[in-house]
Amino acid sequence: MEVNLSINADSCIKCGNCVKVCPSNIIMQSNNDASAMVESSKGCISCGHCVAVCPTGSVVHSEFPAEKVHPIDYALYPSAEQMMLLCKARRSNRVFSKKTIPVKTLDLIVEAAHRAPTASNMQQVTFTLISDPEKLRLISDFTIGVLSSTVKKLNNPLLKPFLKRIMPDAYRYVALFGRLKREQENGNDPILRKATTVMLIHTPKTNLFGYADANLAYQNGSLMAETLGVSQFYLGFVCAAIKQEKHGSLAKLLGIDGMIHSAMALGIPVFRYLNYIDRKDVVVNKM
Repeated sequence: MEVNLSINADSCIKCGNCVKVCPSNIIMQSNNDASAMVESSKGCISCGHCVAVCPTGSVVHSEFPAEKVHPIDYALYPSAEQMMLLCKARRSNRVFSKKTIPVKTLDLIVEAAHRAPTASNMQQVTFTLISDPEKLRLISDFTIGVLSSTVKKLNNPLLKPFLKRIMPDAYRYVALFGRLKREQENGNDPILRKATTVMLIHTPKTNLFGYADANLAYQNGSLMAETLGVSQFYLGFVCAAIKQEKHGSLAKLLGIDGMIHSAMALGIPVFRYLNYIDRKDVVVNKM
């Protein structure tokens, strides 16, 4: 979409910050004493960097009128210690109560996820919140069905010698997948663990960076959920089943137009963890 982008020369203080931050290199400054100018708005990805960095409001962008531009009070930022504590404390808590998550709380989690960066600022990540018990059961049934089919393929006597050579790690999960199926047959919920809400994150099928964009969104949403006292865990088996099945059947069953890349189980916890545990030593390669 074509945008209107210009620089107000009367208020421009010639700092050149908009020139430095523009990823499309369409804002120019001939020298330090000249005002910034837009060579051509064609190629603008509407990231808003130029508007956000301008100290005098001199960047005029059709996508960002005054009501969409907000000052930042950096004094309100969490400290490094607070942010690190959040990262250390966040865990996958699969012990959910039957309480429903307030709508305003879910809205904050979605907004945090929505504000994650996307490739080329395409902003094509969309979200589906599912709390209907029948649809939650549908997700579990789909996942168990695909995983069971995978086990049959892995145990096929004709395929097994070949598959064991090319994907040996898959056989680590054969017994687990069998247990999950038995648990479900006994009336348990081994996939969603009685989560009251599932958030599915999806993009158009044509988005080349959909997987990365969706999982960046997941991380934002996950940290917000932790901050709000909502427990969450990554639905890895659901995502694995979607990838294995390849036909987008779950999206079609749920009426989702696009490809599901990430999924989060959410619920009010029965309890919160009292301690955080150190991870293995970090491995950093410095060059």
